[in-house]
Amino acid sequence: MKVFKYKFSKLIKGLIIAGLAVCAIGFIYNIFQIFYYGTRNSASPSYYYIQYALMFFVVILLAAILISILINSNYTVDGKTFKTCFGFIKSSYNIEDMQYLSLDKNTDKLSVHFKNGEYIVIVVKQDWYEDFISAILEANPSIQYIIESKEEPEDKKDD
Repeated sequence: MKVFKYKFSKLIKGLIIAGLAVCAIGFIYNIFQIFYYGTRNSASPSYYYIQYALMFFVVILLAAILISILINSNYTVDGKTFKTCFGFIKSSYNIEDMQYLSLDKNTDKLSVHFKNGEYIVIVVKQDWYEDFISAILEANPSIQYIIESKEEPEDKKDD
């Protein structure tokens, strides 16, 4: 079994960390609200208990999702299956259903194309492309590997 970690851009990592900071602020603010305001001057204190419980639930759920995305996002090539994991979201594909792998040199994107016309863009470090391709081809040598590159026509290069 070979595991390839998902490569997040700096912007996405920053947004995840900002989301975690918002969760921490929301958690602290909710605690402040409970201790400062509580349920005083209320005809129905159960409304405030439900409000506080829901606020804690939302903040903790969002933090759990963001942490799982940051920690547990990867691709796994395991025998005859190809698995993607993005936080709590997991998918599994049969390697026999793959038609070809393509590497677009213009965009430096590696993608896996399936026989049903669907495809997945693989987001790992470019240094790992060859290892990823080798792992897939090891599991199913009949998969084609295509390198795509568009070159400008000769007459446009001189302009």
